[in-house]
Amino acid sequence: MSTSRLYQDIPHQQPATPLLDAVQWPADLRALDEQQLPQLADELREELLYSVGRSGGHFGAGLGVIELTIALHYLLDTPRDALVWDVGHQTYPHKILTGRRQQMHTMRQANGLAGFPKRGESEYDAFGTGHSSTSISAALGIALANRAQHEERQAVAVIGDGAMTAGMAFEALNHAADTGANLLVVLNDNQMSISKNIGGLATYFAKIWASKPYMQLREQGKKVLAKIPPASELAKRTEEHMKGMVAPATLFEELGFNYIGPMDGHDLASLIPTLRNMLTMKGPRLLHISTIKGKGFAPAEADPVGYHAINKIEKPASVKAIADEKLAVSSAPTAQTQPSTTQLSKPKYQQIFGDWLCDMAEQDGKLIGITPAMCEGSGMVEFANQFAERYHDVAIAEQHAVTLAAGLAAAGMKPVVAIYSTFLQRGYDQLIHDVALQDLDVTFALDRAGLVGEDGPSHAGSFDFSFLRCIPNLLVIAPSDENETRQLLYTAYQHCGPTAVRYPRGTGPGATIKPDMQALPIGKGVVRRDGHTAAILNFGTLLPAALTAAQALGLTVVDMRFVKPLDTQLIEKLAASHELLITLEENSVMGGAGSAVCEHLNSVGISLPILQLGLPDRFIDQGTRSQLLTECGLDAASIEQRIAARLAQLPQAQTNEQLSTTEVGGSAPATQQVMQQVISETL
Repeated sequence: MSTSRLYQDIPHQQPATPLLDAVQWPADLRALDEQQLPQLADELREELLYSVGRSGGHFGAGLGVIELTIALHYLLDTPRDALVWDVGHQTYPHKILTGRRQQMHTMRQANGLAGFPKRGESEYDAFGTGHSSTSISAALGIALANRAQHEERQAVAVIGDGAMTAGMAFEALNHAADTGANLLVVLNDNQMSISKNIGGLATYFAKIWASKPYMQLREQGKKVLAKIPPASELAKRTEEHMKGMVAPATLFEELGFNYIGPMDGHDLASLIPTLRNMLTMKGPRLLHISTIKGKGFAPAEADPVGYHAINKIEKPASVKAIADEKLAVSSAPTAQTQPSTTQLSKPKYQQIFGDWLCDMAEQDGKLIGITPAMCEGSGMVEFANQFAERYHDVAIAEQHAVTLAAGLAAAGMKPVVAIYSTFLQRGYDQLIHDVALQDLDVTFALDRAGLVGEDGPSHAGSFDFSFLRCIPNLLVIAPSDENETRQLLYTAYQHCGPTAVRYPRGTGPGATIKPDMQALPIGKGVVRRDGHTAAILNFGTLLPAALTAAQALGLTVVDMRFVKPLDTQLIEKLAASHELLITLEENSVMGGAGSAVCEHLNSVGISLPILQLGLPDRFIDQGTRSQLLTECGLDAASIEQRIAARLAQLPQAQTNEQLSTTEVGGSAPATQQVMQQVISETL
């Protein structure tokens, strides 16, 4: 019953899928004959290739769990039974089978389907995910709730071998065994990590251990031998040693799980009966399956990392054409739709970081590079190749990554932790307690700061200004372009103490990157444009939009560079010479850089109108970054309009002076009309 079709191309035309067409919901799937499921797997795999080709997104992980997804929905009574997917990259087949097939072309687009499970999107998404290693904890909570409510429902967690590297997963496993809850964990080992132990013997034993006769004999034997403790202990150890010879069972058995596996996760003939029997068992159970990431698509099977995700395919694609596409190379947020030729000529911020890291390592033998499973996405591939002994990928263990860096710094090394802004949230206690409290010399390079586009709120770096600037001893740095990123990384590294440099996903405005590195003055901003009436205090890479808006309105623009320490002298000088200050940041307004400015002015008794522009107090759904900036009022046109509206609220004499003043690059007639209209509406 194992699928045998192997696709070479991503289909450009809607494939013929007669069996899949009849499956709109899992109830339809359960009405099929078991012998039809391999055909359904072939059709679902081809449909997934077609839909992701239209929308772009993750598909390697989804291709690897086609058979598992079918088997689970075939045997479970979803959504009554809870199916919790870890991370969520692999849920595209799940979405197709749960009533969302016709919306798959909207995946990761504004007002479309989310790229991850989302409870508000479907009742079949039992738990929202995006960060890894949460599924066992969530499913255990559901299992305990079922028990408390006397509900006979299944709770199933599907977790990948990569996600199992996180301590949180083992904390949940340990607790699950202690509770004895009715929980099934499916460990999807896609041969990127844990087990190489797959073969005929292992599959044979997996079938035996999951069979009803074996389970009945096992339970009856336990009852008999319980009366003879030495014999009971001997039988237990014999079973463990027997399993240990052909499978990595001992660890999970010692944790209190009934372990079955490993077995071929693409063989429906074995997978269905094994799962069916395991679902009749009680207590904590773990099924270990082996799958191939990218299964059924030849290029992805050959390069599972490079084909973790793809961009939208605009025209019929062959293998060569796809190879020419800009492929995503990490488990991090994927690239947006095909960029323009101009964009492709610009280096991405991750490349700027990677180049700086290599250059810095050449200069300083104490530099150690650390990443929690983000090597490719953070631009560390070249560093890993050149400085293998000074490179540490600690797997999905953000807490460990931060404390490891603290230990290295305490011993006199100079660690650099490359981590996405959204994932540093997971190491927050370690950042405070292990690094900042001890004032240790650790440099954090925060990638994907601000809005990340199609991957939505679970991956957006919307809060780092807010949660970092309240930590004593920590410098918080926000470069505005490519060259500043390089120079401020160098500045942070030279500072003796904890620092965080945040930069966005993708490319910058195209600033010339100077190869020489120079430490910039800490806590000092730079005036980028002189103007009047109002001054924009920009924090980060929204500077081009700030300059565009200021050009139209005749305003001052300052590149602040540092959120902490603030350039308080410059802020006070601007407050004395302007009627309005505007703070601009791609971070939550609440508690962000603008709040820091307000706090300082309040502390020194300066009263002045402040307009804080940043991300609103809500989670921003997926879309292109430009769409989301417009939605949040942070594109150049929106910034100009919002400032004009606030200028109109200043005392009338000041506003009239602003409207009548002209200078090179001052207010354009169109802008004056907008401001006059706002004034009339206000009056």
